[in-house]
Amino acid sequence: MTADLHCHTKLSDGSIGINDLIILAKNKGIETIAITDHDCLAGTVRGKVIGERHGVNVIPGVELSAFSKELDKEVHILCYQPESADRLEGLCRSNSFLRKRASQYLIIKASKRYPITSDLVLKCATGSTNVYKQHVMHALMECGITTQIYGEIYHELFSPESDNNIIVQPDYPDPKEVVKAVKAAGGIAVLSHPAHTGCTELTDDLIKEGLDGIEVWHSMLDAPMRREALSLARKYDLFVSGGADHEGLLGGEYIHYEKPEETPIWFPPCALGTTKFFFEEIRDGKKKPERGALMDTMLADDTLWERTK
Repeated sequence: MTADLHCHTKLSDGSIGINDLIILAKNKGIETIAITDHDCLAGTVRGKVIGERHGVNVIPGVELSAFSKELDKEVHILCYQPESADRLEGLCRSNSFLRKRASQYLIIKASKRYPITSDLVLKCATGSTNVYKQHVMHALMECGITTQIYGEIYHELFSPESDNNIIVQPDYPDPKEVVKAVKAAGGIAVLSHPAHTGCTELTDDLIKEGLDGIEVWHSMLDAPMRREALSLARKYDLFVSGGADHEGLLGGEYIHYEKPEETPIWFPPCALGTTKFFFEEIRDGKKKPERGALMDTMLADDTLWERTK
């Protein structure tokens, strides 16, 4: 892996700062990262400066929130290297306001269910531009109600399948409008972990609006999901992206394992990042002529998608 194109910092729902994230990438031998905080571009300039200091290439990015009324699902669009990032500031501010308003109700619901206070949740969100469900879970950990971010209580409170969830869905713009905004800003628009969120059927409509790529490798995608995503990239000739969706302490269980093969959620080669070939395409904004043959070979290679003994 040479690039991790999906990283979060304390500015959104991550637990570590920009400097620590870059040092972590360097220590793990990752040459390039994209800081893609939710609806926040504040870390891009600082990230590039700190990255140069440590020899890590940091490309500007943001993960923009959207909501598909058609699917009744939240959808995320990754934007890389916007030429006019200021054109996305209005969308980021609007989405941030919608999230803040929803989080107020979320905290009230959580405090009625468990003995936590809004002050504690806000303390756990210190440094972030907003309040996220991970901050609520952090508050529950501080009170000794749970020992982990992602566990039974998380699924009880935040899983759409839970009858007892406390989800308050912000009224984000339609994914097509978000893709249009990314293209208007001169950015590369990539559909974030669609196989995990169940929004692959939006691909056709989003391509019509200028969608450039699809996230194939992601920490929450199992092998069939990754294969499905790569098949879509091959079918529509899309850029291929990937990353760990790193959130530090506030991330998933995979972060506690030094070796991917030791985790219960198995990660095949390239599972947590983007290979040099595909990253260079995104970096240069240009597809290589041999990409189709490479994807065909990858799709036919079962060792990339199945656990090897």
